Amino acid sequence: MGEDERDDIVVLIGEDGEEVEFEHLDTIEMNGNEYVILLPLDEQDEEVDEVVILKVDHNEDGEDAFITVDNEEELNEVFEEFKERMEEEYDFDE
Repeated sequence: MGEDERDDIVVLIGEDGEEVEFEHLDTIEMNGNEYVILLPLDEQDEEVDEVVILKVDHNEDGEDAFITVDNEEELNEVFEEFKERMEEEYDFDE
């Protein structure tokens, strides 16, 4: 692995078929589910404006799929947990 390669980078395919790179910030287990918190790589600065929260689905083949969370309450609960964990690393302005 070259020194440019990072193991915290996740590449997802967008709806338009384009590859989008994200930095994996955290994995949170909550209410029997697992969620990943991702930061779009083009938004890397000290202020986190927007993170992507996806639910991890472990299928029978042992592969993980990331699923969009449509439930606003569920998203907020996961994001609040993320903010508590990361309050010293990031400045979350309400």
